[in-house]
Amino acid sequence: MIKKERLAAKFFKDLIWHFAGREKELFLTFDDGPTPEVTPLVLETLAKYNAKATFFCIGEKVINNPEIYEQIISEGHAIGNHSFSHLKGWITGNKDYIDDVKKAEEVIHSDLFRPPYGRIKPAQSYELKKDYHIIMWDVLTKDYDENVDPEKCLNYVLNHSEGGSIIVFHDTPKALKNLKYVLPKVLEHYSEKGFLFKTIDFPNE
Repeated sequence: MIKKERLAAKFFKDLIWHFAGREKELFLTFDDGPTPEVTPLVLETLAKYNAKATFFCIGEKVINNPEIYEQIISEGHAIGNHSFSHLKGWITGNKDYIDDVKKAEEVIHSDLFRPPYGRIKPAQSYELKKDYHIIMWDVLTKDYDENVDPEKCLNYVLNHSEGGSIIVFHDTPKALKNLKYVLPKVLEHYSEKGFLFKTIDFPNE
């Protein structure tokens, strides 16, 4: 976890940043989909390694791509709410922010929520925790960043991931260049080390 994320985790202690004690498990997550250009490729790659993941979906994209959304679920992956229209919590009024998440809930039936951009106000967090597990991360790949080349992206993931890590990728066109290079190599590397790729869920509740 880099310095900025460590500070945020210290401030938002009640959000989920990492799964302690899961020494041979990793939690791949994919934000901002589903998209026809990328999500099917992600699903195909995951299937090759018998890997499961959690997709934090945007409500309006679910409405536009229902078949892909259903494919995610039918292939055994978990889904989470990533809001309806990807609002930034820091600059959005609390009511508008909560209403946007609730609007997404109409098409995304999940008790998992990830704030867009990882930006959420304490009051928004307090309200949403009544209905959701708020899932953050300890490894942000920056696959979407044009200034991050594929090899640098891969090395960052390999150098910072450990058992219990929550790793963020994006199943969007702007991430495709890095994603198609990095994802299979991450899956191969950790599979050879005996890791399992698991969905995020809370089955005992």
